[in-house]
Amino acid sequence: MEAREERAVQKRQVLFLCVFLGMSWAGAEPLRYFVAEETERGTFLANIANDLDLGVEELSARGSRIVLDQNIRFLLLNPLTGDLLLNEKLDREKLCGPTEPCVLPFQLLLEKPFEIHRAELQVTDINDHSPVFLDREISLKISESATPGATFLLESAQDLDVGTNSLSNYTISPNAYFHVNVHDGGAGNIFPELVLDQVLDHEELPDFTLTLKALDGDSPPRSGTVLVRILVVDINDNAPEFVQSLYKVQVPENTPVGSLVVTVSARDLDTGSNAEIFYTLLYATERILKTFQINSTSGNLLLKAELNYEAIPTYTLTIQAKDGGGLSGKCTVVVEVTDVNDNPPELFMSSLRSQIAENSPETVIAVFRIRDRDSGNNGKMVCSIQDNLPFILKPSVENFYTLVTEGPLDRESTSQYNITITVSDLGTPRLQTEHSISVQVSDVNDNAPAFTHTSYTLRVRENNSPGLHIGSVSATDRDAGTNAQLTYSLLPPPEPHLALASLVAIDADSGQLFALRPLDYEALQALEFRVGAADRGSPALSSQALVRLLVLDANDNSPFVLYPMQNASAPCTELLPRAAEPGYLLTKVVAVDGDSGQNAWLSYQLLKATEPGLFSVWPHNGEVRTARLLSERDAPKHRLLVLVRDNGEPPLSASVTLHVLLVDGFSQPYLPLPEAAAEQGRGDALTLHLVVALASVSSLFLLCVLVFVAVQLCRRSRPASLSGCAVPQGHFPGHLVDVSGAGTLSHSYQYEENAKQS
Repeated sequence: MEAREERAVQKRQVLFLCVFLGMSWAGAEPLRYFVAEETERGTFLANIANDLDLGVEELSARGSRIVLDQNIRFLLLNPLTGDLLLNEKLDREKLCGPTEPCVLPFQLLLEKPFEIHRAELQVTDINDHSPVFLDREISLKISESATPGATFLLESAQDLDVGTNSLSNYTISPNAYFHVNVHDGGAGNIFPELVLDQVLDHEELPDFTLTLKALDGDSPPRSGTVLVRILVVDINDNAPEFVQSLYKVQVPENTPVGSLVVTVSARDLDTGSNAEIFYTLLYATERILKTFQINSTSGNLLLKAELNYEAIPTYTLTIQAKDGGGLSGKCTVVVEVTDVNDNPPELFMSSLRSQIAENSPETVIAVFRIRDRDSGNNGKMVCSIQDNLPFILKPSVENFYTLVTEGPLDRESTSQYNITITVSDLGTPRLQTEHSISVQVSDVNDNAPAFTHTSYTLRVRENNSPGLHIGSVSATDRDAGTNAQLTYSLLPPPEPHLALASLVAIDADSGQLFALRPLDYEALQALEFRVGAADRGSPALSSQALVRLLVLDANDNSPFVLYPMQNASAPCTELLPRAAEPGYLLTKVVAVDGDSGQNAWLSYQLLKATEPGLFSVWPHNGEVRTARLLSERDAPKHRLLVLVRDNGEPPLSASVTLHVLLVDGFSQPYLPLPEAAAEQGRGDALTLHLVVALASVSSLFLLCVLVFVAVQLCRRSRPASLSGCAVPQGHFPGHLVDVSGAGTLSHSYQYEENAKQS
């Protein structure tokens, strides 16, 4: 709240300073130029650059222009030379009427920096109008009793020119009875009076005609004529006399047409027709005759047309009262038109900037002038715009205002401002004018792209097809146009040995990511890299996002049997004592799977056996055990086929063949095979072979254990992202065996203890 009040105080201080500067500028003497009316268009008037002591280049660079009234474009400025030219022919009488001098004000506006110079063009009169009488004939009734020296008022002529070119004299055609006196009515108006030189005789000359000529002051003069018809009447010795010689009346300018302005009254001491009075307007100009009319019998002065204070504030009328005998009297009526607030303020836009960059400092948006044709409080004006806009109005000279920004704008907050300039007068009732302008805020690249997420996690199954779409990244930019057009790219990885460009590609326009070649889960389980989004502004702005690519395992590795080895030159033979109890552990099939998760969960199954009911294989750990007691009828040699299968879709499998020999005990030196029962003579050799076989089996088992331990140590030392085997987490199904951790070799079974028990 305090910040808002402080801001308002600062605005008022700036406003008072601008008003003070405007008053100081207003006091400067304006430049004056002269031109005669009817001068041809394109006439050179002056060189403004020289008058203002400015160079031609400076005048052009500062954005000079001539500011005129809305409907008058009488001047043209050539900014390349500084020449002020006449843009159209001027008619002084249309522009100023009887007003002298005829001055047309204008302003020279310099935009960079802002400066206003007042100037005015004075239009001088030429004698292009002749005096004109409104009536073609003037009738006068003059009594024969009129004595020499008597004066008779005549209608005056009208001349639209002014000064020496206006009406200056009257003459009358040569005659023996009358001459003309010129009467000065003030304000440059002259009126003719007919002066009697010789007594008239109705019986001798009842009527005759004279020619009245009006002359202007030019050399040679221009003239106009009217016929004066004189009727000689019998004696009428009392002229009408007005009750008041001067009537003053105030009439509001909005008085309806037909309203009574004033009633004049005259009286005549004669009787009969010589006492009948008729009222007429005397010396009336064409404008007066169009505005007023008088009732000839009642003396009521009526309004014939609408009044306009701004055009003519005062009318001076001369009313004549004439009796039936031809005698007359006159009075003056002054009609003062009082101002009414009937003109709304006017706004003339001199300069307008409809677009501005959002980072521009305080900038002039518009230059305009306001005017109100009323007077007093009716002509006083206040100017304002809407609140809460980043613009302020600054007053300047001669009712000029500038609309400027308070500071840099933000297109992302508001891209367009609709500003309504309200000009209100102080009359009663108040009248106001509104002018709306639109300001577009153009974009500047001041916002960096922003990704929708700071990191993305994408998943792709191994063995994918080359060019597979694996996901997308997306960013937005609050700017507009080219400043919001984004280009996506892969950023160099922190590890220089990682050939990221050979693995992944990104579409520069859409942000779609593609795998360039098939991925192998066993070689690469996860990949992290960064992508960038840059706009096309100048300078370009950019941002980054992290992408985690997880390779999902596919069941592409069959189980591999570690024990018993299947590539040995001699088959592996297991020894089974005949005294073994049911559930005796014969051996354990050890297998691994290069896949992970359920693809590496292995199950074991006895596929074939010489004696199907004698042996069983535990499905979750591959242990081969006896299912019953052995008998004398059981064959001494057995062959078992064990199937190892993973849990993938589809499942993959491997098989292993076990050879089992039944022996009476591990202490006998030789175990004869059934097919060698007849060769008893070679017992010592068989015993030696059996010992060698047992030593080989023990060595092979020890080697498998060492290999398995080495594999585990290697896997723990390798980075997780490069490991080929993943340890499945969570609970294993009861019918499966976990071979990704310690493997099936993690369970140690004491074969010697089992042998002792047997």
